[in-house]
Amino acid sequence: MYNTAKKLWVGELRTSKGNTIVVYDGQLPQASPGRVYMFHTVRNTIVEFVEDIVKVNLHDLDDEQTKAAMAEFGDAWKAARAEFMSKHQSRIDLSKVPDTAPPRKAKPVAEPDEVADSDDDIPDFDDSDDDDDDNFDEMGDNLDD
Repeated sequence: MYNTAKKLWVGELRTSKGNTIVVYDGQLPQASPGRVYMFHTVRNTIVEFVEDIVKVNLHDLDDEQTKAAMAEFGDAWKAARAEFMSKHQSRIDLSKVPDTAPPRKAKPVAEPDEVADSDDDIPDFDDSDDDDDDNFDEMGDNLDD
């Protein structure tokens, strides 16, 4: 029975159409829920299987058979894996990707405003005509009437 806890599992898929060697790679992206990706040596590609259906048909190989299978299909598996990974880059878990962003640039510090050296630069709001004050007095006199 295949073991998903292993990083790499090589076994035999026994079906009514025949038997074939399959490779489970734990480093491939997660398939849809209830499905699993495996390299199928007859098709020479990575196939998505329904896990509940395929699980009962998977059988372990002994160490000698595993070594022989990897010697025969190892290069094809690596090529299929590289092609599969290039097509499925968006499905890779981004939490495992190292941070490669460039360092942040420091914000420039704002220079303080220059202090005015003379009173000419500062507006004087106290300069008022005396005539304006008289207008208010006259208005006030009109209100008393």
